[in-house]
Amino acid sequence: MQVLEAHGKSSRRGLVLLVGLAVVLVAGVVGGLALTSGHSTPPGKKAGGTTPPPSHHVTPFTMVSSSPAAGATNVASNADISLTFSTPVTLGSVVPTLAPAVAGTWEQPSPTTLQYALAAPLIPSQTEVVTIPGGSTGVKGKNGSRLASPGTLQFTVATGDTLRLQQLLAGLDYLPLSFSASGAAAAPKDAAIAQPGTFAWRWSTLPAELTSLWTQGSEDEITKAAVMAFEHNNALTVDGLAGPAVWTALLSAVTQQKTNPNPWVYVLVSKTLPQTLTLYNNGAPQYTNILVNTGAPGADTEDGTFAVFEHVQSSEMKGTNPDGSKYDDPNVPWASYFNGGDALHGFPRAHYGYPQSNGCVEMAIANAATLWPLTPIGTLVTVMGPSSGAGPTTTTTTAPPATTVPPPPATTTPPPPTTTVPPAL
Repeated sequence: MQVLEAHGKSSRRGLVLLVGLAVVLVAGVVGGLALTSGHSTPPGKKAGGTTPPPSHHVTPFTMVSSSPAAGATNVASNADISLTFSTPVTLGSVVPTLAPAVAGTWEQPSPTTLQYALAAPLIPSQTEVVTIPGGSTGVKGKNGSRLASPGTLQFTVATGDTLRLQQLLAGLDYLPLSFSASGAAAAPKDAAIAQPGTFAWRWSTLPAELTSLWTQGSEDEITKAAVMAFEHNNALTVDGLAGPAVWTALLSAVTQQKTNPNPWVYVLVSKTLPQTLTLYNNGAPQYTNILVNTGAPGADTEDGTFAVFEHVQSSEMKGTNPDGSKYDDPNVPWASYFNGGDALHGFPRAHYGYPQSNGCVEMAIANAATLWPLTPIGTLVTVMGPSSGAGPTTTTTTAPPATTVPPPPATTTPPPPTTTVPPAL
């Protein structure tokens, strides 16, 4: 009995152990379901109850947009330049640069934007390049990051406004007109933008052959000649076109009030017999009734208004006569070329006042020497009248000898031409 009793107790203890084990196993299974259902320790939570700091995604520091946009054309000359970045940017000692340089300062109108406030206009027709420094010494973000590498932004400024070009040239005495601005003074960055105001002829004595050519706000021969005179006086290529170099020099001249050092001169050639030349100096007909020869039949001097583009004391002229013969005149004195091979110049003839030349406007050498200093590059020359008729039967067609070329004009005012009738002043 005792043995059996002992065995029974042992069996009961075994049963208890089995039941306990089953409970543990069931608890383990239930615990596993709770973990997958989110009731266990959160992800990232370490054993022992400590939680690591959350990780942060750092936005790369980049330039995301610009105004003007890269590659933009026809940009206004007074347009501010702005650069927008992906995160707040620091306006420090490292800033973008402009080439060509334009006066102005970098400002920060918003946390992510840098803006270049112009203190002078962008140059018309100029291609501007903005360079944004990058790398370890580049533009810096507020979070300490820098641009990975340098970047560039390129855009082209709009063509210069013709009306504003005329206003500036008038203000510097390169036009026979003056310009008076009205209203408040323009901001420096608006210097290349047309301003309200009025033009007026500087002299009331100018002939209609000239004044009829003027067109406000549009390209005309008067404006082209003024540009050529300005180019010549400022050592620029003379082409009569107001490109970036002209606008740069012109805006600088306005700032310095560097006016035209020469008088404003106009030459009017009449082909009506007897053919004559009149030279207006600052509006006054300084030299009149100068006898000249224009082109013979078959080589008629073209009517129109042209600007002097070459101005030389002595010139070799050669070509073909209307009859097919060749000519070569190596020492033609006091030449001011105004239309292709046509020039004002001196040439010895038995008579003047008739069509005898090969297209040029010839005059006595003494007269040419007197007029030449007054007809530099940019001088307007108008030729008008009937086509060539028959000239006198006795003419001289040989080239003048080299000894007939007079020395350069003295610094004093030369005597008036022998055929001049001075106007009453």
